[in-house]
Amino acid sequence: MNRRLPAMIRILFSPIRWLWIRLFPTHYLRMQYRFITGRHLSLTHPKTFTEKLQYYRLKLYPFDPLVIRCTDRLGLMDYLQENDLSAIQVPILGTYHRFEDIPFASLPSSFVMKCTHASGFNQIIYDKKEINLPQLKRQFNRWLKTDYGKKTLEPHYSSIPPRILIETYLGQEKSLPLEYKLHCFQGEMKYLYVVSGRGHDIRYTHFLRDWSPLPGAQFNGWQSSDYPILQPTLFPEMIAYAEKLAKPFSFVRVDMYVIHDKIYLSELTFTPAKGTLNMLDPQVDVMMGAWLP
Repeated sequence: MNRRLPAMIRILFSPIRWLWIRLFPTHYLRMQYRFITGRHLSLTHPKTFTEKLQYYRLKLYPFDPLVIRCTDRLGLMDYLQENDLSAIQVPILGTYHRFEDIPFASLPSSFVMKCTHASGFNQIIYDKKEINLPQLKRQFNRWLKTDYGKKTLEPHYSSIPPRILIETYLGQEKSLPLEYKLHCFQGEMKYLYVVSGRGHDIRYTHFLRDWSPLPGAQFNGWQSSDYPILQPTLFPEMIAYAEKLAKPFSFVRVDMYVIHDKIYLSELTFTPAKGTLNMLDPQVDVMMGAWLP
């Protein structure tokens, strides 16, 4: 079940929510977890995967400089270089502190715009001739002024300087590639899900490392693909890259694409869905929790 308040209630509740997060972050986190998952959250003795993610979210990751650095999309570029993995970086077309500095005339017809300090503050430009520039400017200026870490109670985002990153668009015309989200526990890739149908009919299909299905990991009401998702030929290389990047971390999700027989890294995610994953089978949450310290 994907629990979500109606839009009007969210708008009316927003000022209270901000104050609640600022003054009583632990209490807010407990209430959010209970509302979404329907379960009590133990931060003293966390056992499940989602409980431990809540602990990391509030008590661990905000104080880990490497987590903060790798959450920053530009800091991640340096981390890839240090690990001799720059080859899997999506080609960068530019980085800018201000929207006004972006040279749209010199950009290709298609590209992707992302804020470096947040998750989901993205815009895919399929054809720059169709850009509503004033509207796009308002959107990015609003995002650049947003403290995403405070907004979502994921404090490790708050230390990241807001900038606009422009990447090469890797998809086909208005067709986004499959995205492979490899979950690494104490440096070992144990489980992944594949995102298909992005942009029109999004589906999440879950697998263990050996590509056996793990339908119980389905979360928050999402559906799996209606057609078989085949294991990519480069899957062993994807695992090797993910585990190399994940080695210093208790948990990280490594997001990847395979385009024309080449692997690209999308991002490293440390608190997916803020850790509020209401899994179809609660025992899968328990199983994954045992993979973490």
